[in-house]
Amino acid sequence: MRVLIAGAHGKIGQHLVRQMAESPHTARAMIRDESQASVMKELGAGETVVADLESDCSHALGGCDAVVFTAGSGPHTGPDKTIDIDQNGAIGLVDAARAAGVSRFLMVSSMRADNPENAPEKIHHYLRAKQKADEHLRASGLDYTIVRPGPLTNDAGTGRVEISGKLERTGSIPREDVATVLLYALDADNTRRVTFDVLSGEDGIAEALASL
Repeated sequence: MRVLIAGAHGKIGQHLVRQMAESPHTARAMIRDESQASVMKELGAGETVVADLESDCSHALGGCDAVVFTAGSGPHTGPDKTIDIDQNGAIGLVDAARAAGVSRFLMVSSMRADNPENAPEKIHHYLRAKQKADEHLRASGLDYTIVRPGPLTNDAGTGRVEISGKLERTGSIPREDVATVLLYALDADNTRRVTFDVLSGEDGIAEALASL
């Protein structure tokens, strides 16, 4: 498959581009600035495309078979930028994918996005934005997979996770493992139209996904 990776220059995105280069799929790395193209090529991206989630991204989807949304406004931005990227940017790309006939769409969301009010107040705006984007994707008619990791770390991936529709515990997960989950989920038919939480755990990723 030719897969558009939105947020390819981000931390999860870079792991995914590198891993996808060793898979049967081709990554089209979506970047905001042409200066980022060299990094994407070094990581193994088959293609790059310049597009901004705050505007029309429809040109980025031509010839693609799937989309992975790993973009985010980042931890140091305010509520307005979070709404622009994590909510409206995601919603706009879902709509563009549907219009382009790209039916497979994987979304990186967050644990507790269904219940923002139960999270610390400082991240309410972030989780509400994720909640609205997730709800829009689920209602879109696309073959979606919504991946909801817990707190992210930059530790090396372990390849060991716990996956469930809802995890009733705390924990964290390396960004590298989230990327691997996305790559495996791309081909896993049982992840279509499914939302799940993921944290570091004891199961291999393929095994954990198969248990959904």
